[in-house]
Amino acid sequence: MSLKSSFRPLTAALALGMALTCVGSQAEQRPFGGRRPPNVVLIITDDQGYGDISLHGNPVLKTPNLDRLGTEGVRLTRFCVNPVCSPTRSSLMTGRYYYRTGVVDTYLGRSMMHPDEVTLPELLKQKGYRTGIFGKWHLGDNYPLRAIDQGFDESLVCSGGGITQPSDPPGNHYFDPILKKNGRAVKSKGYCTDVFTGGALEFIQTNRKRPFFCYLATNAPHDPLEVDDQYVAPFRQAGVDERTSKVYGMVKNIDDNVGRLLKRLSDLNLDRDTLVMFMTDNGPAGQRFNAGFRGAKGTVYEGGIRTACFMRWPGTLFPGTVDRQAAHIDLTPTLLELCGVALPHSVAVDGRSLAPLLKDPRAQWPDRTLFFQWHRGDRAIPFQSSAVRTDRYKLVNGKELFDLVQDPGERKDISGQQRDVVSRLRRQYLAWYRDVAATRGFEPPRIYLGSPHENPTTLTRQDWRGPDAGWTPASLGYWEVRVDRGGDYRITTRVTPASVARRIRLKVGAVEAASELPAQAEQVVFPTLRLAAGDARLEAEITGGARPVGVNYVDVERR
Repeated sequence: MSLKSSFRPLTAALALGMALTCVGSQAEQRPFGGRRPPNVVLIITDDQGYGDISLHGNPVLKTPNLDRLGTEGVRLTRFCVNPVCSPTRSSLMTGRYYYRTGVVDTYLGRSMMHPDEVTLPELLKQKGYRTGIFGKWHLGDNYPLRAIDQGFDESLVCSGGGITQPSDPPGNHYFDPILKKNGRAVKSKGYCTDVFTGGALEFIQTNRKRPFFCYLATNAPHDPLEVDDQYVAPFRQAGVDERTSKVYGMVKNIDDNVGRLLKRLSDLNLDRDTLVMFMTDNGPAGQRFNAGFRGAKGTVYEGGIRTACFMRWPGTLFPGTVDRQAAHIDLTPTLLELCGVALPHSVAVDGRSLAPLLKDPRAQWPDRTLFFQWHRGDRAIPFQSSAVRTDRYKLVNGKELFDLVQDPGERKDISGQQRDVVSRLRRQYLAWYRDVAATRGFEPPRIYLGSPHENPTTLTRQDWRGPDAGWTPASLGYWEVRVDRGGDYRITTRVTPASVARRIRLKVGAVEAASELPAQAEQVVFPTLRLAAGDARLEAEITGGARPVGVNYVDVERR
């Protein structure tokens, strides 16, 4: 497999101290510590806040297995991610700022990562690692954007941003969900986190005699809060509100599954050969205990972006804490160095390997500036919902300034007393913004139709775009696609039945068709449309009501 080159080097931001890493060769490197290349198990949970761990002081929730990872390994106490999931995951997989990858949001075509991005599993595969993902990918559901297109040998994943969302088949739930196994729909049995962990355990068992990278990405404790009541009842009885009781029940189930995983590694005598890492993708969804941090998911205050990060590798990484700021962009270069894998010249990252700090928390470590931003929309808007962060200072929305050493809870805005710091951080942000915006101009990737790698292709509301796109019955959007091979296509539009007859209009590039949609009908099939190869916009709208609305799914099959 040839590596993909997709990077435009940093310019002005370099002078401002941003950490662009372009490590220079394919030459053989010794793994960190001089031992055999470690197995890597990377666990990431969804919407679990910093305070949703007993090690971080939660007064009700007990998480002994997560606590064990934190106490037996290295704890990064000032680790930050993005306020929402897809941007965090794209940075985690590439070591690059999410805006470079095409990911700006979590839905409506804004959470698809460009396929020419070089990913952590692709780089590990170059060194003989077997790679598997179990859980949530959330960087594209269709070829060439899927996890199995981006470096994973094995895949058992939910679609879109999580189970029950519009990317799912109708009626899917956290229990016995329909998932995608290596690109094909399968009906699973059991609770989703148990199923994903079971898939990870099977992968570890099968690949125990060779280096492996296992990415266990739960969609819990994300909404909807579905979990067996046995996990919820103890918190409810302790007087915790219903929503938080369900969240804590889902986290308790996650902790039990982490225990299963650690036991399997021990039973296989893989403990000392395996780096186990735990993190979360953003702050908590909603207000609950969060260790005194301000804000929650969706905000760039510490409560939205500071998360847990534990790394356990017995005999190599010695227990302790690292109290320097670190971020999602650092994990790809860090894991590559720990595994003895060099970045090729053609691949550049924004992050910095944390290996020196993992070896010695007091190591020389120059301060640097990190950037975080998120808001709804197809492209970033300068300073809107942004954070610029150094080891000491943090600028929020280009206006508020906080001293994170003296005020980690961000209670006192000191911008009036530190105007020079505000000006400096604003200049750094603008240089960063110009640079990441220039990488691709926020243009989205395209979904391929008629490819031999995925045929048929199902388009969902997760990835459509447009000013009226959304997840409501009144929403209307379109898909940016590429017809991979010209020819005859069968296109099926699936809809919510209505009591009156309506009409469906379909357009793919220059090809248009229309059909009656009878009352109570659930789908309309266009049996033969001749499509030319190339880029196109696919539109499917229902007329006959107060205003045109969109369909739920479009199935496109090259005949």
